[in-house]
Amino acid sequence: MKILVTGGGTGGHIYPALALIKRIKELHPDAEFLYVGTYRGLESTIVPKQSITFEPLKVEGFKRSLNVKGIVYNFKTIGYFLKAIQKSKKIIKTFSPDVVIGTGGYVSAPVCYAAAKSGIPAIIHEQNSVAGITNKFLAKYVSKVAICFEDARSQFKGNESKVHFTGNPRAQEVAHIKKNNSLEQFGLDPKMPTVLIFGGSRGAHAINEAVVSNCRALVNGRYQVLFVTGKDHHEAILKKWTDECGELGDASTIKVVPYIDNLPDVFASVSLVVSRSGATTLAELTSLGVPSILIPSPNVTEDHQTRNARSLSDAGAALLIKETELNSQTFIENINNLMTDEPQRQMMKNKAKALGVPDASDNLIHLMLELISKQD
Repeated sequence: MKILVTGGGTGGHIYPALALIKRIKELHPDAEFLYVGTYRGLESTIVPKQSITFEPLKVEGFKRSLNVKGIVYNFKTIGYFLKAIQKSKKIIKTFSPDVVIGTGGYVSAPVCYAAAKSGIPAIIHEQNSVAGITNKFLAKYVSKVAICFEDARSQFKGNESKVHFTGNPRAQEVAHIKKNNSLEQFGLDPKMPTVLIFGGSRGAHAINEAVVSNCRALVNGRYQVLFVTGKDHHEAILKKWTDECGELGDASTIKVVPYIDNLPDVFASVSLVVSRSGATTLAELTSLGVPSILIPSPNVTEDHQTRNARSLSDAGAALLIKETELNSQTFIENINNLMTDEPQRQMMKNKAKALGVPDASDNLIHLMLELISKQD
């Protein structure tokens, strides 16, 4: 069985793809994989490290600005896209995959389009509650559309019969993780109630500012805080913290770190998570059943993080705070209220778990095998 996987640009497109590949390997050890990504995206460094054959394409996204510079750039982008289709057709002819799976990002467009035009069955996987432009374009051509939020179903107008709810493969990859001692690596007590605050790998300015402005209130002895600043902001935040609240001692109940590699292990070990609402993060939180306070990034296409977060908050699994409504008082009050109300957290935990899809990869693999069997 030969499988071509494509997707890139951000971790939200790459990690679900890698989780899917990992699960396929468990079930079908003889499966062969080829991953097609971009030269500059994260996938160009992450995927080869997983010992997966990687083929790069030159693809760029369109600029929304309609000034002269933007128009010229978009003409170049069209040129890259057309060349990428031709190269994709050559890659597909050489590798001869049984199925192509696209997990999003600009690179998915030429590859999945080329697959469809070459008579190869293709599946696109939409992680967000608001379908991306690339996937809306591809829906007409591919064989199946896999979604993670029911809200996305109605956005593939004219192609509803192709849409299947599968969930995010990352959910299945982390579903087995239990409460553990991962907090010890940060000098925290695994038995003490703990809130994890983070804004993604690069950090989030608004969340960082809210934490620092409440630094005295957060060091309260009732619960611990693990605060992830993002690598780029770490030194500045530590300096600001020292200026505002003094030095952080080793015995402090709050730890400030730049980045965490093993986030799902930490998710499973904390009482509450405060974060952005990217699709992969929410897949992990619901699969593990972790209550959360979600502060969606306003700097994403069609405000899809707010829609993502609302799917949890409407179900009672999370609290939603819009960044425009975020201030020192709302931030600390919501954290304090939840960290001192274990029954409320337990209720949110149960509702988050009910939203989880711990067999997401298997659902997607079922679609994939169904398409392959029709080709035989």
